[in-house]
Amino acid sequence: MKPVYMINGFLESGKTEFISFTLAQPYFQVRGKTLLLLCEEGENEYDGELLKRSRTEIELIEEEADFNPAHLTELEKKHRPERIIVEFNGMWNYKNVTLPRNWKIEQQITTIDGSTFPMYYTNMRSLLAEMIRKSEMIIFNRCDDVREELNTYKRNIKAVNPSADVIFEDSNGEIDEIFEEDLPYDLNQDPIVLDNTGYGIWYLDSMDHLERYEGKRLQFVAMVLKPENFPENYFVPGRMAMTCCADDMAFLGYTCEYQGAGALKQKEWVRVTAAVAREYREEYQGEGPVLHAVSVEKTQAPAPAEQIINFS
Repeated sequence: MKPVYMINGFLESGKTEFISFTLAQPYFQVRGKTLLLLCEEGENEYDGELLKRSRTEIELIEEEADFNPAHLTELEKKHRPERIIVEFNGMWNYKNVTLPRNWKIEQQITTIDGSTFPMYYTNMRSLLAEMIRKSEMIIFNRCDDVREELNTYKRNIKAVNPSADVIFEDSNGEIDEIFEEDLPYDLNQDPIVLDNTGYGIWYLDSMDHLERYEGKRLQFVAMVLKPENFPENYFVPGRMAMTCCADDMAFLGYTCEYQGAGALKQKEWVRVTAAVAREYREEYQGEGPVLHAVSVEKTQAPAPAEQIINFS
């Protein structure tokens, strides 16, 4: 299989700088050619000496229709590379991408200009979501003047791709972000009471900072989900969330241990008070947040506008 490294992002998002940096690294100085497919031409150009030193050949693909398995296979036969890097055009819908059968994506990364992210997120959200959804890493660069917004940016990304690594960079390099002070609830409260917005933020934040919540108690209103073949005395309390548009809904919830789980009904609303622990669960395929309920009380459903968490 031919390894492919897919670098996504809109024009001037930093793709060329990232690829140039990668080509210059010692770990990338390996045998054989690298085929670099440019799907658009930005203001920054690749250094000829760097391309020669890294044995990189460039091919320009100007039309989206030409990014197809037949044409890509022709380029592979022409250059016979050991690996392929794709600088993808952010205005092309990644959902429509089809690669040759012998090509395999080894890594997918999306670069984002932090200073223009709100504009693209507002006006081209569907295209951005398709790039983000399958990327292992999201790199925000040029974040010098938007540091106060980085917490929101990260939540936007995690709502679409919870497992992605999100990195922020300014002119000095990577930013060590600590957002605890921006949380809309008090971590010293007992229990920590989560409203509709707070629940969504807690769900996302606990993925990266579970240590903030271990041993603490939470209280929130949630819908009951009882997955088929779920262990006895366990259920999943959670909320529906809109991550991109009305057609892109997801249920956000973590496993909860409760001795009375058998009496709970699917989709009924409950007020949960539970302690948070870090435990291995098969459904997580590793460690993750597990709730141990102190109490689960039936309650009225929130107003329709408050039942769905809106990350869009």
